[in-house]
Amino acid sequence: MIKKLLVTMLMLFTMGVSALAEQSKEILLATTTSVRDSGLMDYLLPKFEKESGYKVNLIAVGTGKALQMGRDGEADLLLVHAKASEMKFMKEGHGKERRELAHNFFVLVGPENNQKMSSVKEALTTIEGEKLEFVSRGDDSGTNKKELALWKENNITPEGKWYISSGSGMAATLKIANELNAYTLSDIATFLNLKKDLDLEIKVGEDSELLNLYSVITIDPAKNQHINAEGAYKLMEWFTSDKTKSIIGEYGKKDFGMPLFIPEK
Repeated sequence: MIKKLLVTMLMLFTMGVSALAEQSKEILLATTTSVRDSGLMDYLLPKFEKESGYKVNLIAVGTGKALQMGRDGEADLLLVHAKASEMKFMKEGHGKERRELAHNFFVLVGPENNQKMSSVKEALTTIEGEKLEFVSRGDDSGTNKKELALWKENNITPEGKWYISSGSGMAATLKIANELNAYTLSDIATFLNLKKDLDLEIKVGEDSELLNLYSVITIDPAKNQHINAEGAYKLMEWFTSDKTKSIIGEYGKKDFGMPLFIPEK
């Protein structure tokens, strides 16, 4: 009887270890929607999975929500783009390590009428002054944080019927702006990736005010026992390796004649 009990306990222990080992081969990556909607993750992650044997479960929720998932210990690794919020996150002790990965630019887009705008200030002043419809993501994403900062920096309070909150990701927000013949702020990668289906054009782009920096952050494994710290570190190392940065630097060149993301050195 005791022998059978010991055998049963050993089997259960072995099954538990096997399940834990299997679980450790999965990584939960929380990202901004732009790296999904631009196609970058579909381009990169299969390469990592093939090389490493890990399975990456991607959750694209926007930077604000991704950072909250990190605070709650609900993700292993973050890929986000709101530096001020990221630095606060690190200072509060939620992140283990932060590395800058790549950058591109936000672009202010609007109806295809060949009306270019010389600066962010001119664009926002014109939009607010003429009450031109503007679609904000309104989702606490990195793009939304940047948009709100731009209004504030230009001493404009966006309010009224012309200012519309989509509460959605980048792709959905661009489609809404397109349907309304309205303006919005987008990362350039997602905009160019969807441009063929949109009647929108870039009004202001590659302005120093519109720099868009992406970073990867590992989560403090003390958050909970389920965080795959080892897998997260391996994915961070892979993302920020010279080999992967070279791959990132090629993404978009074939279709758009330019890289959609510029790797950080």
